[in-house]
Amino acid sequence: MSQSKCSLDLYTKFLIANQNKYSGVELSKTSSGSLSHDSVSRWLKEQEFDSKNLWSHVKNMIDKETGYLIADDSVLDKRFSRNNALVGKHWSGNEHRLISGIDLVNLLWTKGHECIPVDYRIYQSGEKKEKTKNDHFRDMLTVAKKRGFKPYYVLGDCWYGSVENMKFIQKQGWKFIFGAKENRKVSITKNIYVSIRDLDWSKTLVQKVWLKEFGFVLAAKIVIKDDDVRYLVTNDLSLTEVETFKNHNDHRWNIETFHRGIKQTTGIEKCYSTLECSQRNHIFASFVAFVKLEYTRLHEGISWYEQKAVYARMGTRFALSA
Repeated sequence: MSQSKCSLDLYTKFLIANQNKYSGVELSKTSSGSLSHDSVSRWLKEQEFDSKNLWSHVKNMIDKETGYLIADDSVLDKRFSRNNALVGKHWSGNEHRLISGIDLVNLLWTKGHECIPVDYRIYQSGEKKEKTKNDHFRDMLTVAKKRGFKPYYVLGDCWYGSVENMKFIQKQGWKFIFGAKENRKVSITKNIYVSIRDLDWSKTLVQKVWLKEFGFVLAAKIVIKDDDVRYLVTNDLSLTEVETFKNHNDHRWNIETFHRGIKQTTGIEKCYSTLECSQRNHIFASFVAFVKLEYTRLHEGISWYEQKAVYARMGTRFALSA
């Protein structure tokens, strides 16, 4: 029997259809012997996919002159992986501690309902580090600018709200909304700086202030619960209504939804190869698999998880009828 060759289309279909085992061995088993494990391993090893290749898969799903660009990073859990060149110690927001993993800095586009990744970077820490997360963030925004994006706002949490990032975004002619730590220094009276939390918020929840080392911004106090207060800043000085301010910023949650979705539906964390090239290609294929799921969700109204469940039901029906 002649052996089939692995391909991106075949591999992404496997990632979507599979439920928990994402290895080359499992793919060879599901192909009824027509695809060898070595063929899968060789394909993962020999491809040279990276984030630039993602654009061709998403560009027709996006209106570049609308929507939001959202940045955040997420750690792929690799605590049990050995001798993996991409793995380092990274802070996990879910576990609130350092874990061994691969840190992805992601850029997502949405108008509200969509969760479409447009770019990503692999951040390496320690001795392997070539760029910081903020370097990667600005690199992705530079690429987005060249591709013709004109977002309503660039959104990010306080990690990405540095003065350098703000100045960079403003230079592109874009608006931003970033989270701000409660001790971020602002001024109402010239040369007298206070922490943003110490402003007088009793009369208004949106104030025009001078942000240290940047310039005038609007700062907002968002009360989630009595013990959960967050602060935001924007260079859009027309954004004076706190509810409008908050509604724009709420779109940032889409990237958290994306992070959860891509991990739960594509097996992005479950490549067992220790080769850096194979890990990179598996990560790229997982992004493409997610984009296929997202396309179906947007056009047919079927959730990512329901699409996965269809394949599981087919297997169950087969077992019950045997």
